[in-house]
Amino acid sequence: MLLSAPPPSRQPAEPDPVSRLSTELLAEDWDRYGEVLDTTLAPQRGYLTDNELALYRGGKRLRPLMLLLSARLVHGPGPLPEKVINGAVSLEMLHVATLIHDDIVDSSPLRRTLPSVNAARGTGTAVLVGDMQFVQAIRGFVDAIDAQRDIDLVKAVLDTAFRICCGELDELRVDPGWDTEALLKHYWETIERKTAVLFGLACESGIALAGGRSADSRRIGFHGRRVGRAFQVMDDLFDLAQEASASGKPRGIDLSRGRFSLPLIHAMAELGPDHPATRIARGAPHDAAELHSAMRAVRATTGFSRSYADARAQALDALEYLSPFPPSPYRDALSEIALHVVDRAP
Repeated sequence: MLLSAPPPSRQPAEPDPVSRLSTELLAEDWDRYGEVLDTTLAPQRGYLTDNELALYRGGKRLRPLMLLLSARLVHGPGPLPEKVINGAVSLEMLHVATLIHDDIVDSSPLRRTLPSVNAARGTGTAVLVGDMQFVQAIRGFVDAIDAQRDIDLVKAVLDTAFRICCGELDELRVDPGWDTEALLKHYWETIERKTAVLFGLACESGIALAGGRSADSRRIGFHGRRVGRAFQVMDDLFDLAQEASASGKPRGIDLSRGRFSLPLIHAMAELGPDHPATRIARGAPHDAAELHSAMRAVRATTGFSRSYADARAQALDALEYLSPFPPSPYRDALSEIALHVVDRAP
């Protein structure tokens, strides 16, 4: 059943809680995060351009924010252990590594309105820069450990990195001839690995590094993964609805390259196999005008709204996993972020 909410292309702009939470609720933590990030990036500065360093200053930085908020759930007020801050920095480095590798796989010319690393410096350099971020992320987690349980967390980080790679490969292994039922199953499995696991790791590691119980760490991981699913579905919707000037990447790239996102799969089921949008998704040659026409057709389907409802259902499900934690500003903040992920404007 669809949830009664408008699709994202019709949403009014909502205030962004991310910057407010980082500068108000977590002001001290966020300052420490910035200081540790600068220190951690220092050995790389001779190898990174200003645009590459900007990857750490721009963007949503949701994952380190969710790690810090999760840590606060069990730690409460007072200075967080240094290893929590180090974990937040390392997590963002892991995320930046995935962004660089994503752009290589997609041959994307832009990232957040700036030239992508591969477009600016070539694929070979981009691979090395992405690998450097990954290695530095793992080094950061290793440097932060001081107990056996933390060693288990490093294994979880490596497992997450492996699953992200599997998700990226799964996205490329889709068969255009699959029916919509098979495409839907493949989609949810892929975004679980490609996107959701890193959100889950953010929340799990926050509680683990703050000394929380294993049961709480697992519980908050379920919250994070559902937020991650919602986040990915919304990004897929924005690919069809958002202007390139705002998104920082070419509009309609998923459709033009046959990437079977959720709104596209729902639309294909509604439009039928002979519609130009379906044929383009399955690899038919097309020009820019045909692509734009197909995108308009996809946005006009009920499948577009249905995808938004699916994203919102994931966010609402995420809230259920917060209910066992005692009421606090940090629990409220995690709830606010989960809803913001689906209510944000394109």
